[in-house]
Amino acid sequence: MESFSLILAIVVVTALAFDFTNGFHDTANAMATTISTGALKPKVAVAMSAVLNLVGAFLSVEVANTISKGLVDETGIRPEVIFAALVGAILWNLLTWLVGLPSSSSHALMGGLIGAAVASAGIGAVNGDVLVTKVLLPAIAAPIVAGVAALLATRMTYSLGRKADGKASAKGYRAGQIASAGLVSLAHGTNDAQKTMGIITLALIAGGSLAPDSDPPVWVILSAGLAIALGTYLGGWRIIRTMGKGLTDLQPQQGFAAQTSAATVILASSHLGFSLSTTHSVSGAVMGAGLGRKGGVVRWSTATRMFVAWGLTLPAAALVAALAEWVCRAGDWGTALVAVFLVASSFAIWRISRREVVDHTNVVDTEEPGSAEPVGVVTTAMAAVSPPPAGVAEDLAATVPAPAATADPKAPSATTTV
Repeated sequence: MESFSLILAIVVVTALAFDFTNGFHDTANAMATTISTGALKPKVAVAMSAVLNLVGAFLSVEVANTISKGLVDETGIRPEVIFAALVGAILWNLLTWLVGLPSSSSHALMGGLIGAAVASAGIGAVNGDVLVTKVLLPAIAAPIVAGVAALLATRMTYSLGRKADGKASAKGYRAGQIASAGLVSLAHGTNDAQKTMGIITLALIAGGSLAPDSDPPVWVILSAGLAIALGTYLGGWRIIRTMGKGLTDLQPQQGFAAQTSAATVILASSHLGFSLSTTHSVSGAVMGAGLGRKGGVVRWSTATRMFVAWGLTLPAAALVAALAEWVCRAGDWGTALVAVFLVASSFAIWRISRREVVDHTNVVDTEEPGSAEPVGVVTTAMAAVSPPPAGVAEDLAATVPAPAATADPKAPSATTTV
């Protein structure tokens, strides 16, 4: 290393703090459906996810290279700019965690980096082609692809298991769900931990500690993996509640289909170097699985709030980062002021969260407000052409009394919507 200044040390610590928030913010992506269906106990689920996030951090550096070498022009980017970008990303993560919305940590980081870079060096500092092809287009495509895949997988799962014993089938799918949740955790570590690696590498290049076009050093990979694993273990219980209960109610078959579809999309994008949002992928898969089961309900009020948060993530993080960069231009005292603001804001958000504590003891006890939302037009239309869940007809035949005979045997009988 040529040098390691105080501001560079602050940037590295702040980047690891963002990685930590990324971990607890995105735990729901891997484990919400597994916890909500009872396949794993909450604490066991987050511990398993934490270990696999750490392992996943060592599998690839393609996404890290996209951030450190492609998204913004390295020349003229100062460590203070990267610090400002991280401030915007962290605050957006904490705000969306507070209200239980599964927004994208990835896009918060991208928005912060773009906003700070534009404020510092102008619009030309952002590589538009990389932004469109490796960030924006995957953001739109990921939930659609994962949702369609999960919908089809759910239908196929119920169709193949129509004649299977209900209890044995559910037990088998819970085991499959554990495996698929592990795959999502591995994919999350591979994709999301790399974003922090890329940011730290970019800061080291900007600070003169690494040569341009360098890959992330081993210590960067290890520290990013540990930070995201620790955040994952603590668990983002508020977002787990929204993903597991507030968006739709999932059975083990649906959970397995959703997680397998999401993991496939995330791992494919990591291999291609796309800075994909695991939140978008998993949320799309959960909604697809909800629509894939006849009688399944997607709570569109919750989904709409989620979509709004997705749309605001990039510009909101960019705006905060740009303001932070403007203050940092004043010199050391400006950077210190931004750091104090970040710490104070984070503490205030944490204090507000203590008014209603959500943790592993009550994450599945209380459903998200609005969970009693009636079936909407889209859900009704999709449910009408979906195969019924295995065993539902038999269960109804055993529990619902036969209707009294009518004078007209050809008269249509009443049906029960499941």
